Amino acid sequence: MKTIRQGAIAAAAALVILGAGCGGDDGRAGQEAVPAVARSGDDAATAQGAASGDGATPGSEQPTARQAFPVTVSGENGEVTIFEQPSAIVSLSPSLTEIVFAVGAGDQVIAVDRSSNYPEGTPMTDLSGFRPNVEAIGDLGPDLVLLARDRDDIVATLEGVGIRVLVLGSASTLDDVEEQILALGAATGHVDAAEALSESTAAAVDGLLASVPESDEPLRYFYEASSDYHSLTSDTLIGSILSAAGLVNIADGVDPAAGVFPQLSAEYVLAENPEMIFVAHTDGSVPTLDEIGGRDGWSGLQAVLAGDVVLLDPDIASRWGPRVVELVGVIAAALQDRG
Repeated sequence: MKTIRQGAIAAAAALVILGAGCGGDDGRAGQEAVPAVARSGDDAATAQGAASGDGATPGSEQPTARQAFPVTVSGENGEVTIFEQPSAIVSLSPSLTEIVFAVGAGDQVIAVDRSSNYPEGTPMTDLSGFRPNVEAIGDLGPDLVLLARDRDDIVATLEGVGIRVLVLGSASTLDDVEEQILALGAATGHVDAAEALSESTAAAVDGLLASVPESDEPLRYFYEASSDYHSLTSDTLIGSILSAAGLVNIADGVDPAAGVFPQLSAEYVLAENPEMIFVAHTDGSVPTLDEIGGRDGWSGLQAVLAGDVVLLDPDIASRWGPRVVELVGVIAAALQDRG
């Protein structure tokens, strides 16, 4: 039996990034504020480094004429006009924090929430993106607050005291990731870097997905998001990536009332007997491989017998942004190894 492997194969992603050409989809948020331009080879190289994690340090570039303010970007809170390049950004979303740093706006960030632990050196605080503290946010004097959700009318409250807010919710597709990179590039004054990063991320992902070997029959998988068998459907970012890789989700259509994160049962997983299992618990816990294989009946699952159980980094798997390339790289490597 093959050894059940952990999903820490970032090297595979890096290799494909270096060999990927430029390309990607043109669907973008805030399109009116971000005109399309041709990229130079230097832009592509810079963005490829950012997509692989090398370009995540704060940038110091100033906005060019193309990046003059005011700009208007689209968020879940509508059209947001930003009149001057923000210099005191508060990000209350780990995913948005990663994007802001990757486009070169890290030196404009004065505070992030307590879960924004990447890249190294982010100005982490006790702020929460789930229960934002208006007073604590206001005390920081931000000129732009980034949120992934509007909870407890936080947007109206912050705007009521004159603080600009941009809400960019969870990405459901790779196109959504590209759109948010472009939106944050425009909002922070780093349009060129954002365009290069968006295009290189799309190219790298395309290259990785193209490297996945074809299968005679579609492989079925179970995605475990918690120890009590919460899963996700193909209408999520990870689900859409796995679908693009040719896999079939055993959670699709099981419980439409549960939305995109249905809770399955051990009995259902055993009955479906998937060929692959991906594990990334949303609470950050990491089950041991012995625990997974030692569950009642699980030692006979096809995925366990073949060693096709992949432990994903819970941070990377739960966030959207440039590190999606690493996530796709792990998935592609697992399928290549299986093939």
